[in-house]
Amino acid sequence: MKIQCIAVDDEPLALQQIAGYIRKTPFLELVAECRSAMDALTVIQNNPVQLIFLDISMPDMSGMEFAKSLTGKPYIVFTTAYSEYAVEGFRVNAVDYLLKPVTLANFLKAANKVKDLIELTATSQKESLRATADYLFVKSEYKLVRIVLDDIKYIESQHEYLKIFLINTNPVKTLLSMKTIEEQLPKNRFMRVHRSFIVNLSRITVIERNRIVFDGKVYIPISDQYKEKFQEYIDGNFA
Repeated sequence: MKIQCIAVDDEPLALQQIAGYIRKTPFLELVAECRSAMDALTVIQNNPVQLIFLDISMPDMSGMEFAKSLTGKPYIVFTTAYSEYAVEGFRVNAVDYLLKPVTLANFLKAANKVKDLIELTATSQKESLRATADYLFVKSEYKLVRIVLDDIKYIESQHEYLKIFLINTNPVKTLLSMKTIEEQLPKNRFMRVHRSFIVNLSRITVIERNRIVFDGKVYIPISDQYKEKFQEYIDGNFA
């Protein structure tokens, strides 16, 4: 398992240090190094980021403000030179707090905390999902709900929940991650096109300006990370 993460710090040397630690850690994968919160936001919008090593004291938007603004809620490990931020950091559900200068030992301790949380969550979620070639059973509001795969139009990530949109019935909301459900769906029938969306390829009828349109009113963006793979599918099936 590789945990996809980014490092965010406006100080070049501090950013270089954290990025270097990430590269040395076997279970971490560095997606990007960001000099500001806005740079980080651009990366997150186009990539599935699970963990952010985030400096608190940055110009324009502080790390604390940035963490509060996030909707996908990746895991956060704050880095700062000021210990007085620790209490506020834990109020936004940060996993850990690293005081600069950050040692490799303390970095690894924080990274392992995140790894343990992700593995625990994945185990719990697998117990909430059963799949066959034709349908899924998912937990929703204390019930097991049977979902026929052909009835799925698309799946949207909403914070820690997923919303499964279906034909001719109301969406089903379930406490699962995109990664967990993506692993259970047949890859020849479903494709992730954005960090927040998986689509049923057989239900696509309209594509407009790098967006998939459902029901004439729902526009699902195709992000840069998945654009090439999606285009290959289009070229291979509709040439």
